[in-house]
Amino acid sequence: MSPNQAFAIANVVAMFGWVLLAVFPGRRWIADVICGRIIPAVLATTYVVIIVTRWAGTSGGFSTLTDVGLLFSNPWLLLAGWVHYLAFDLFVGSWEVQDARAHGIPHVLVLPCLALTFMFGPAGWLLYLGLRSTVTRTAAIRSDPFVRRGERG
Repeated sequence: MSPNQAFAIANVVAMFGWVLLAVFPGRRWIADVICGRIIPAVLATTYVVIIVTRWAGTSGGFSTLTDVGLLFSNPWLLLAGWVHYLAFDLFVGSWEVQDARAHGIPHVLVLPCLALTFMFGPAGWLLYLGLRSTVTRTAAIRSDPFVRRGERG
């Protein structure tokens, strides 16, 4: 199998998880088990296999940006880096769905966060944290008996 073929397969596997998260958020076994554990574990295993079988004898490393560039000039190690992203971003997306469910955040509000997490990882996670903070703060204010009676400023 070539790195390009493995890349295509890894993308399909990850995309399957993202579609499941978007379409079936209420099914705990999907978000918690399939997208939160099984698919990330498959991708992580792929990552480990690539690293174990392709790392030896490569140039580059993690000391400088130039070294990272040299490391990723190897198509297999570039693929490993990509699979690393796929695994962790899906894991984070799964956490977002689980956390939103636990905090009563409507899934329709989480969908943009998932899309951004899928495309730009940390930016989507930050958007979700902002959403969560806003929704939970609003819920806390609404449940405050002093606010309901107009006694608090």
